[in-house]
Amino acid sequence: MRFIILAAFLLTSATGTAVAQSKAAPAAGGCGEVVTIATHGSSTTRYALAQAQGSRIALVLLVGGGGNLSLDDKGCPRALKGNSLVRSLPHFHVAGFGTALVDAPSDYTGNDGLAGFRIAPQHADDLGKVIVDVRTRTNVSIWLVGHSRGTISAANAAARLSGPFAPDGVVLMSAMMSGEARARKPLATQTVFDLPLEAIKIPVLVVGHAADNCVRSPVEIMDKIAARTQNARRQVVTVTGGPIAPGRAPSLSACEVREPHDYVDQEAEVAAGIARFIRGGNY
Repeated sequence: MRFIILAAFLLTSATGTAVAQSKAAPAAGGCGEVVTIATHGSSTTRYALAQAQGSRIALVLLVGGGGNLSLDDKGCPRALKGNSLVRSLPHFHVAGFGTALVDAPSDYTGNDGLAGFRIAPQHADDLGKVIVDVRTRTNVSIWLVGHSRGTISAANAAARLSGPFAPDGVVLMSAMMSGEARARKPLATQTVFDLPLEAIKIPVLVVGHAADNCVRSPVEIMDKIAARTQNARRQVVTVTGGPIAPGRAPSLSACEVREPHDYVDQEAEVAAGIARFIRGGNY
């Protein structure tokens, strides 16, 4: 395990973004309360809110892939069900965290989902509206947790948002750090380094797996993410173990589910480490 720890600072400032109106629908035995808020243009964004009794922290979860979960009316994903964050939901709840599982906006539900929108300032503003809505409903601290391509969205929001729209901390799991230079689609070229990471002044946890051979998330350069953030408590962690040993050649297929990139069979262990960091300790 490798880590960097610095003193913690939480910095916020006012923002002029308007808070969106929202509505919620009960989940009646489902995965969470379905909340719909107005976002950019005439779009809406849905998220599934599951509150843990007595919790002081809620996690806004940003999945990878295209980000399009196609949440049903009970807050359960109909797509990307195997994503690491979806599989980790019960472990976060056992740890005492509320969760807000965020779907793609209504105008990004195609095959590529969020695609190149993940680095757009408008996307950060949308996530700020989700953060405000969750904070208003729960009255707790809000942390962003992104996995794989979701780390681009999380870094975007953490770098651009301020005041009540900003998260209190951010966790980046299997961060997208290497793009495919010759790819035709922006979703294959964008990385967290496309964002102004120097503007992140909240606690940052960067997690990767020693056996992750996804070409987009090389663990050996994770330190570069933390090094670019400013005046915040930071930790960089390399997870070991699991059913797949290190040493395989890098590939795109290794960026999928049931891989070290996705913390296969280590969901409880990773969730527990994240919980320790969020609560002020070390992973």
